Amino acid sequence: MPDEATFKRRLAIYTLLRFGGIAIFLVGVAIAYSDLVRSGGWPQVGAIIAIAGVLDAFIAPRLLKRAWDREDASKL
Repeated sequence: MPDEATFKRRLAIYTLLRFGGIAIFLVGVAIAYSDLVRSGGWPQVGAIIAIAGVLDAFIAPRLLKRAWDREDASKL
């Protein structure tokens, strides 16, 4: 059974992964609707980056948790 330090480290990684996904999403929105990359925005590229950010924020943490659960089960 993992100890408290392991759980704190995992929570920090999980949270950073979610915040990273949200940051990527916001960058995608900024690219789509502002002059960040080119004048007038770039909706196609911004949408792709925003979708990648959403996937990173919602799917990647679940995959990471599933991997940690398998790791913990193998230690028992």
